[in-house]
Amino acid sequence: MTMPDFDVHERERWAGRAAAYERTFARLCAYPAGALLDAAGAGAGMRVLDVGTGTGTVAALAAGRGAAVVAVDAEPSMLAAARRAVPTARLAHAALPHLPVATGGVDAAVANFVLNHVGDPAAAVAELARTVRPGGRIAVTVWPSPHPPLQRLWSEVFADVDGGELPRLAAERDFPRTEEGLCGLLAGAGLADVRCRTLSWTHRADPDEWWTGPASGLGIPGLLLTRQPPATRAALRRHYLEVSARYRDADGLLALPTAALLACAVVP
Repeated sequence: MTMPDFDVHERERWAGRAAAYERTFARLCAYPAGALLDAAGAGAGMRVLDVGTGTGTVAALAAGRGAAVVAVDAEPSMLAAARRAVPTARLAHAALPHLPVATGGVDAAVANFVLNHVGDPAAAVAELARTVRPGGRIAVTVWPSPHPPLQRLWSEVFADVDGGELPRLAAERDFPRTEEGLCGLLAGAGLADVRCRTLSWTHRADPDEWWTGPASGLGIPGLLLTRQPPATRAALRRHYLEVSARYRDADGLLALPTAALLACAVVP
């Protein structure tokens, strides 16, 4: 699948779904926010660019540290939520690899789980680097492969579903979702002092609430679910409850082990 098709798919998956994202996957994606800003050296008095801000979690944390925040997202409903969360930020409707930020216009740029959702990751990293002044830093997170249990849960639930053709990056644009692979992507953009580490944690969620993500059409699971007839959707819901039962704690909440790759680098 070509890059434009992949990017169009991503826009469609998130269109109008900020509320569903905020009550499901946003809490999962919030976990690395502090470490991401630390890796970028983002603090008081700095100009910080948050790309793919979503509902504004990272931007709000940066603003709380005293940073002057510019936050961009490609989805208007996300920007509306971010505006409520971070009223002091300058918000812009934009998507990688084209950002409305002057070359060298910020001290640090961050992208939390954004490179997973772009059709040309190398061009996206190059654009992030362009916006940062020499000596400033960028920091990014991505989901790793092989997938941790949280992501494998969805793979197991939808393993036997015929979802038709699914959007995929063109092979020549993809990169290994490993520490080495992410480092290589950043180094390929000419960045210096590239470092990457793996963050691991256990995400806790109510089983019914967690199902709301796919049920609202979010991500590949949501795409697969929306392509099914009502009877199959009901069967998948039952299968999800069976599969997820192994992760339930005594309080009934899911305890889902997961991980993320966090990489940072200096703009020379």
